[in-house]
Amino acid sequence: MISERKVPFSEKSSLHPRNKHRSRYDFDQLIIANAELAQFVRLNAYHDASIDFANPQAVKVLNQALLQQFYNIANWDIPAQYLCPPIPGRADYLHYLADLLGDINGGVIPHGESIRVLDIGVGANAIYPLIGYREYGWHFVGADIDPIAIANAHRILDANTGLSEVIKLRLQASPTAIFNGIVQQNETFDLTICNPPFHASLNDALAGTQRKLKNLAVSQFKNTAQSRIKNKALDKTIMLNFGGQSNELYCEGGEEAFVNKMISESVTIKNQCLWFTTLISKATTLPVVYRALKKANALEVKTSDMAKAKTKRRLLAGTYPNPTEQNTCHTTTPSRHINLTKP
Repeated sequence: MISERKVPFSEKSSLHPRNKHRSRYDFDQLIIANAELAQFVRLNAYHDASIDFANPQAVKVLNQALLQQFYNIANWDIPAQYLCPPIPGRADYLHYLADLLGDINGGVIPHGESIRVLDIGVGANAIYPLIGYREYGWHFVGADIDPIAIANAHRILDANTGLSEVIKLRLQASPTAIFNGIVQQNETFDLTICNPPFHASLNDALAGTQRKLKNLAVSQFKNTAQSRIKNKALDKTIMLNFGGQSNELYCEGGEEAFVNKMISESVTIKNQCLWFTTLISKATTLPVVYRALKKANALEVKTSDMAKAKTKRRLLAGTYPNPTEQNTCHTTTPSRHINLTKP
């Protein structure tokens, strides 16, 4: 047991009210879920139990404990140097999506297999389908351009009984396509989700990593990053120390170009999905994508602010049918009608 000061757990009001991670981490309970975590837990200057969040192995083991304790996900692992997602923020996205569906379902959030979700960029961690299924019983298709990521996601699903039946994975053969080649003819979804790469270049990604390390106030990592940035601007080691493959962190044109491409392709399958959604990291991206959605004749656009610690994200959602059509069962797009399954 960690001998830490006993203070009331203050809730993180920035997280969604249904988010299971609004209280600070209870490391005693998390160590029960995953004993390996104990070796990384130390008391900080305030005599609170914590881990070194600049240590990729420590963060990964924390994630394993969180997934085991809160979502009954065992045997979760990712390859070295792949993105290790923050569980609370990922869960928040899904809870906001549930509210989005509830808004057009008489205020009742739909649960169960009648809701189908497409995850663009599922990654090696498959975190959105795992949490989304455990929280709401939704069924998922996860797509990614990286065969190593898809193979690892398969291993996670196979290691947890029943998940391979409700979460399907597809490899995107074209590195320039998003929906094309993934969404099959006559296939329908209630939601698409995406956490796009928001850096425009490797240099931007390196600078972002440096800022993260500085914010974590870990002097050893910070000084190493500063030295390498100064002497070799394209030193990939910094980025890989923090975690994330190139396609997870940056793309040509950054999130603005990626989301514009997504909007352009969404028009071709607009009758096959109810809500197209994505996270937006930069406020400057919003005016550009709003114009793109208007040009694409989206009939409703919603933006929700999401905040976690010092990082602010926005959930952008667009739909092509009008609100009246959203609750109408169309013979050509049957899944757009939400068949309510109560919790």
